[in-house]
Amino acid sequence: MPTPFRSTTILSVRRNGHVVVAGDGQVTLGNTVVKGGARKVRRLGEGRAIGGFAGSAADGIALFERLDEKLREQRAPLRRAAVDLAKEWRTDRAMRRLEAMLVVADLEGTYILSGSGDVIEPDDGVCAIGSGGPYALAAARALLVHTELPARGIVEAAMKVAAEICIYTNANLVVEELS
Repeated sequence: MPTPFRSTTILSVRRNGHVVVAGDGQVTLGNTVVKGGARKVRRLGEGRAIGGFAGSAADGIALFERLDEKLREQRAPLRRAAVDLAKEWRTDRAMRRLEAMLVVADLEGTYILSGSGDVIEPDDGVCAIGSGGPYALAAARALLVHTELPARGIVEAAMKVAAEICIYTNANLVVEELS
């Protein structure tokens, strides 16, 4: 898997028929915070799916637009649209240069997408990307095992942990949920 971007934290948790994706709002240039309230998580495919991106904002938004088109035009399930996007991203000369990763989810599945053609579905319904991803992932997995918190509660608590540890992550969250 590619080296994680030092830019953000995106976390997705699935529990009891709910899936939640959250992202922090911090944007950095080098070692300077230039924005604290960016929106890196959004709904896709007329609200049927949700996703978040880590990496270049312009590249992440471009990838979201392509995935959204695939979901809307074909009325395709997220799995199919994700695989189609990953193939296009890997093979298209211009798209290959896009520097971002995506986490996308619907009620059926959660996927990590990368420019090397990865479409990874986590075994436990929990995944994270970005510089604070490992911290958020560890916290979310521990909370899943040791608490009865709902998916949203787990995401919010785990993202707080990541924001306290990762200098590229803040506590200004955008959270989207499907149930």
